[in-house]
Parts: sequence; structure tokens; C-alpha cells
Amino acid sequence: MSLQYKRIVLKLSGEALAGNNGMGIDLETIRNISYQIKKIHDLGVEVAIVVGGGNFWRGRSSKDMDRATSDYMGMLGTMMNALALQDALEKIDVITRVQSAIEMRQIAEPYIRRRAIRHLEKGRVVIFGAGTGNPFFSTDTTAALRAAEIEADVIFLAKKGVDGVYDSDPKLNKNAKKFDTLNYIDILNLGLGIMDSTATSLCMDNNIPLVVFGIDDPDNIVNVVLGKKIGTNIKGDL
Repeated sequence: MSLQYKRIVLKLSGEALAGNNGMGIDLETIRNISYQIKKIHDLGVEVAIVVGGGNFWRGRSSKDMDRATSDYMGMLGTMMNALALQDALEKIDVITRVQSAIEMRQIAEPYIRRRAIRHLEKGRVVIFGAGTGNPFFSTDTTAALRAAEIEADVIFLAKKGVDGVYDSDPKLNKNAKKFDTLNYIDILNLGLGIMDSTATSLCMDNNIPLVVFGIDDPDNIVNVVLGKKIGTNIKGDL
């Protein structure tokens, strides 16, 4: 099979990096994901990654805390994940750069669009940490924003515990229907919670395709790049 995409944004949730532990970082899981990233990188795909931080801190669950403070704490969690992923990738000889939306000069580059694109053109993997650098925005929105900025061909939304988009929670409803294809307006109209409305609107406005698939089998990253029918494909228009 030929490559379907040249430049991608891979969105990894914090929970995906925690493996079966639920919290923190599972090094074996990160190694497995890193090997799959290396495979698509070696095929010639330019890979940018956005990481979440929910394995360390979920800001919206802290109702008694100032929302902005809580969100900044979540951004720090994404940076821990970004550094762990960078370490795992460089151990298997994948040159990687971490760019932070919040200045952390000792551990990461600041996010600069042109520099990120140049890294990708030189064959480096770029990991975007600290979200957008602003509270009240999710890392799903970060993925949509960065994809638009670097002119990515697609966003891969790698989810833990689910293999696509359903009309209801498949864990609660055994008759839940899985969608093979959707458009963005369907996500908004049907209230499908695969991405928040800000991220969905941003993808729709910039006509960025999205593929939602399960990360429990890390091989899916390679399979999606090769065009295999996995998960749910979402576009502006069907």
C-alpha cells in the first residue's frame, strides 16, 4: 500500500500513555507507541505530535480550584508526557524536538511555527507540549490549531478504549452504532463527544480531515497511514 498522508498531527491522550495503570506513565506503552511512530517516520511521513496530560491532571475535575490555575497545571502534565515520549523516541534513533507553548528554556524550545515546519522538513519528529499556552482550551483544540498552522494533511486522534466514533457509549450500550464516516457538522449536531466544539469547529473551518481510531493496538498508527479502513473518518463534506 502507498502512503495516504505526507504530514500528520498525531493526538495522543495522556490516558493512552498511562497504559492500563490509569495514571502516570507506563514506559512499556510509550515504547510500543514510539516504535510505531518510528515505522511511519521511516516510511517518510512527517510526524507532529500533540500530547494530553490527563494521566497526571484533569483540570475540569477540580471544581473548587480556579479554572485557569487548574488548566496551567494540566499544561505541565503535558510537558512531562512530551519529555517522556521524546526520550523514548530518541532511544530508538528518532531525532525529536519538543516545543512548548509556555516558555521553558531549560527543557524545550518555544513554539515557533516556522521552526516547527523546518524541523519536519528535516525529518525530525516534533512534539507540541503545554497545549495552546492558554487556559480554557483543550489539547484537542491544540491539535486542530497546530494542524492548521503547519498545514498537516490529517489529524490522527488516537483514543484509548474505543475504536472509532459511536452514536452512544459502546461500554454502556451494546447496541451502539459505529460510524465509518462522518462530517464535522454531524459531530456538532449530534453532540458526539469525540472532540470539544471549539476543536471540531476549527477543523471544519480549515477543512482538516480527522481519523479517530483505537490506540490499544499501537499497530493501528501504521495501518491508518497505509490507508487501511480503521476507525472513523471525519471530513468537512462527505
